[in-house]
Amino acid sequence: MRSRIMFACVASTCLLAAPAWAQSLRVALSSEPTAIDPHYHDLSPNNALALHIFEGLTKQDEKQKLHPGLATSWENDGKNKWTFKLRQGVTFSNGKPFSADDVVFTFCRTLKNETAIAGSFADITGAFASVEAPDPQTIVITTKSPDPLLPNFLASVGILSSSIIPHDKLSFDVAKNCGVTGAWPVVGDFNDGKLAIGTGPYKFKSYTRGSSIELERNASYWGQAEPWESVRFLPVPNAGPRLAGLLAGDYDVIENPAARDLGRLKDDKRFGYVVTPSTRVIYFQLDVAREPSPFVKAENGKNPLKDERVRKALSLAIDRDAIVKRIMDGAAEPAYQFLPTGMFGTLPNPPALRYDPAAAKKLLSEAGYPNGFQLTLATTNDRYINDSQITQAVAQYLTQVGIRAEVDAMTRAVYFPRRSKKEFSVALGGWGSTSGEASSFLRQWPATPDEAQTIGGSNYGGYLDPDYDKLIRAAISTLDDAKRSELLQQAGAKVLESNAFIPLHFESTVWAYKANLNYVGRSDQFTMAMSVKPAK
Repeated sequence: MRSRIMFACVASTCLLAAPAWAQSLRVALSSEPTAIDPHYHDLSPNNALALHIFEGLTKQDEKQKLHPGLATSWENDGKNKWTFKLRQGVTFSNGKPFSADDVVFTFCRTLKNETAIAGSFADITGAFASVEAPDPQTIVITTKSPDPLLPNFLASVGILSSSIIPHDKLSFDVAKNCGVTGAWPVVGDFNDGKLAIGTGPYKFKSYTRGSSIELERNASYWGQAEPWESVRFLPVPNAGPRLAGLLAGDYDVIENPAARDLGRLKDDKRFGYVVTPSTRVIYFQLDVAREPSPFVKAENGKNPLKDERVRKALSLAIDRDAIVKRIMDGAAEPAYQFLPTGMFGTLPNPPALRYDPAAAKKLLSEAGYPNGFQLTLATTNDRYINDSQITQAVAQYLTQVGIRAEVDAMTRAVYFPRRSKKEFSVALGGWGSTSGEASSFLRQWPATPDEAQTIGGSNYGGYLDPDYDKLIRAAISTLDDAKRSELLQQAGAKVLESNAFIPLHFESTVWAYKANLNYVGRSDQFTMAMSVKPAK
């Protein structure tokens, strides 16, 4: 039986005349993108920026609903084969036409990207058994096992122009360098603008780390022209200066003003704001494998985090409600699993993760640590909303039950490479589901690393459970939605019981803007110029 999913884009709605607007837009970001390279790091600020310049075969709207992108339709044969029909009449910003060769080249590049952080995007393309281009407007992908979410994943893989480096006939033959004869591009080639060539609504203009990222409207864009002639993104990591800049007229849109300041904006007719719940869970990942662990010191010389009772005690010691109320100013929801309840593959009624310091102390004593132990919590201080403050609060909660906790906060430019090298014992993380279902987290973080199956790429804590692996492997290759959901629920429950990952809360994202603008908030937390329109 063939399963078929077809989408089409009507020309009259996709090819509209450019509006008469020719203004600039200034956006203050709470978290700065770390590169222009769309394949450098699978990180929300990077992905959001990339979508201005580069496009995927598919795209997601503000509610993560799937739409055509550089592919106008796709179908699955009920097994491992997906066929994508590509959009015609599209050109890159350097004038080169878009074709199937560019897709083959892009998929190869994700697997030949020596500067990528933690194998970003290779977890998608590494699952391909073959990629064929029977004609310039068709791509056929055969996956190693059935992959029901492939079109969702491809929304995040920005397509590059194959013209940016020398090559012979291109083919998805990674062992033979895919036909590429020149050097594969590295992150610096994009950051300096040399290879930042895409099909998106904007073109790269300049990038000065720590200062600004400037884009200009792509006059040759195939879709509806954007109202902004130029866009300037400015990194402003502190909420106070972001809000002050908006009030002073320095910025048109800002990310994440402090929730406690929303009352001030509500009473000022010069501004508007929107609060949008996200799928991003904030959590701690524990080193449950090494003996000893680098940032844990116990009297017996062991790694206490290997004991399930200790991990349960850490969870019981944390007052999630207080963190949401006092640190997040109510702009978050306590997390009792890894995706908000009600989304695909989540537990319908997850038990609340209660705050019970007395029970935490009892478990620590039962595990042989009545006097606690020393522990360092690693965290970013410029990535997630209130990330270092949250970690400081958790350290205080742990100290109250006898665990002498310290905090090591650092910039994400330092943090993420160190985390990928497994340098931490307890690490703060944040994960938003790009697919809109529970498998996004469950295949990436708790699964035993398997490069061939492209799972477990972020299992830095060494979590290992063969029964869990069986569940998640079965789930991600099951095309039947009901069966897949049941398997994901079983897998999610097993990870929660282990406490190898301790969820804290789901972020809500706030955008504030001038009253002469409209802004559509996104559940994926992406801040994009395409979401900003002049108010009617």
